[in-house]
Amino acid sequence: MTTLVTFNPRPAIDIVTCDDGSICVVVDDALIEPERLVAFAIEQRDAFHTVDFNAYPGILLPSPARISAALDDFFALHLRRFFDARRVVRMHSRLALVTLPPAALQPRQWICHRDSVGIDPRQSLQASVLYLFRDTTLGGTSFYASNLAPAETARLFHDAGTLGGDEFSARYGLHAGYLCDSNRYFTRVGGVAAKWNRLIFYDGAQLHSGDIIAPDRLSTDPAIGRLSLNGFFTSRRRAG
Repeated sequence: MTTLVTFNPRPAIDIVTCDDGSICVVVDDALIEPERLVAFAIEQRDAFHTVDFNAYPGILLPSPARISAALDDFFALHLRRFFDARRVVRMHSRLALVTLPPAALQPRQWICHRDSVGIDPRQSLQASVLYLFRDTTLGGTSFYASNLAPAETARLFHDAGTLGGDEFSARYGLHAGYLCDSNRYFTRVGGVAAKWNRLIFYDGAQLHSGDIIAPDRLSTDPAIGRLSLNGFFTSRRRAG
């Protein structure tokens, strides 16, 4: 069986600290021969599909178990110590392609989001993104802080998930498009640029969004599109 992913056994780890004190952990040259994973995605291009259980603005392919296992092992060995994560209780990963043009986005895709909504408060969630594209204009990842009180923030997110585009736009003055910088509701507090074979890890409770600054360059072709490997780790919080 072909080995799809081999992680760098001696990763160079860098910490990016955002203006609000949150961190993003960056690992460059994360995979040995990342081309193997891209080749797999190209072979499986017809298996990518849209989903209705999250707000991802594109198409997804669940990762084979051996990819998730390798990513989980890499996280446990090198990255877990940077987070409130005593032990991973479950994780999953997927290959992903951002594909939607701005006009096709739903209101919840016009704003940043958290990955940890709905998890047990005794647990934490960490997320990772491995950039598998060479065209850096396809965009990295930015992190945000809300300018609103918690109750107002919760109402905005609720409305983004329930209102139609015209009604949401009339209520909040926002319009269809990807969030790439601060606006009246959210302040960009930091970010990481895209780079071939760069792997980032961050707290899933941190507001974030992909920097889709050139949506005209998006593609459904894994060979040229904004292909990434996304991982999600649900962990028990540290004692005390």
